[in-house]
Amino acid sequence: MQSSVPAMSRRHAARPESARGLLFTVLGELVLPGGGSAWTSAFIGVLARLGVEEKASRQALMRTAADGWLASERVGRRTRWQLTAEAQRLLAEGRERIYGFTGSVPQWDGRWLLALARAPETDRPARHVLRTLLSRAGFGSPAPGVWISTHAERIDEVERVLGEAGVLDGTQIFVAEYHGGGDLESMISRSWNLDAIDESYREFIAEFAVAEAGDPLARLVDLVHCWRRFPWIDPGLPSDLLPARWSGEQAASLFANTHAIWADTATAEWMRLNRPGAR
Repeated sequence: MQSSVPAMSRRHAARPESARGLLFTVLGELVLPGGGSAWTSAFIGVLARLGVEEKASRQALMRTAADGWLASERVGRRTRWQLTAEAQRLLAEGRERIYGFTGSVPQWDGRWLLALARAPETDRPARHVLRTLLSRAGFGSPAPGVWISTHAERIDEVERVLGEAGVLDGTQIFVAEYHGGGDLESMISRSWNLDAIDESYREFIAEFAVAEAGDPLARLVDLVHCWRRFPWIDPGLPSDLLPARWSGEQAASLFANTHAIWADTATAEWMRLNRPGAR
């Protein structure tokens, strides 16, 4: 049974990268925990419920396979897609971060992870890669070449990120503590745009605070797709470093509770859509 396309899903469909972005949400939310494989018809079916045309769905599958995330197998006249081993690893890591994210860190030992990392001024692509990767790892930059995070446990991650950006050899990494001087609030405001992140949280809350009836599969994918970016745009700061009115915890609680309510029905519908004889 298919309902009308949700309003937010229509907004997804208007963006050029939405088909592939939604596909990755389906891979992590439904395909990975469901055995790692799915039929072309199942992908087309679920993405159609989110406003994605069949041609765009097929193109997204082909591009994702070309990038090493999927392998195809012909079974009669049908095609079954299987997650590659690397895709399973990356999606599992993503699920852990997405579902473990709570919008703030209630307990913090006071340690900062500090990286002195710069790409050459003349290499704009490298600078963009460095900024993008470190930001996704939860780092902010209060000054040129200085990157900070309250997650001292992410040393291995930052080394990997700096290696991917090609600047690890020229970087110094420290674990440090704050002992005085200027206030931390001004440093944090220079490092992260918390107002913009909080506004995104409020938009998420407004969108999902009222559970609407409709296609259970589409609304679950919509929920996860809209939530999954927060662990990569929110640095996950300790509660005592956040603004007094911070919407992250409320949004995280809303996501967890709503996901728990919707997941079983949506998963059952996905299994029906992805059964061998389904069309």
